[in-house]
Amino acid sequence: MKLLPTLLMLLATAQAEAVVYRCPGPPVLYTDQLSPREAQEKGCRSIEGAPITVVSPVKPKAPTPAAGGGAADKRERVADDTQKARDSERRKVLEAELREATAKLEQMKKDFNDGQPERTERNFAIYQQKVTDMRAAIARQEVDIEALKRELAKLP
Repeated sequence: MKLLPTLLMLLATAQAEAVVYRCPGPPVLYTDQLSPREAQEKGCRSIEGAPITVVSPVKPKAPTPAAGGGAADKRERVADDTQKARDSERRKVLEAELREATAKLEQMKKDFNDGQPERTERNFAIYQQKVTDMRAAIARQEVDIEALKRELAKLP
């Protein structure tokens, strides 16, 4: 039994003598798990004599059944008529957005004129950037239209 206190004292002494290194980040790392060679390779510095504070993260408390739980625990079922009305309204909104997006795409393509939009700039580099920007805008608009079509396909 006299061996246990001796081992505990040796362990405490070893921990007290461990060198703590500050390694560059991000994030900055404080560790006592490196050998001097590893610390040097990683560009870490020892921080002898500097006080170190260890902060444990706060664990969130589990909701208690007496507290009534959260809103996510209790989801009320929506009446079928209400859900159908919501789906119908959503469909109308998505269809309107699709019509507007399609009209905008048609106008963009018309202005693009098959890669030869009207040139109002004297500087050719600026004109080329305009053509590139228009091409990218058309591609984004086409992606938006496809996304609207996918959303509409999901609806009942």
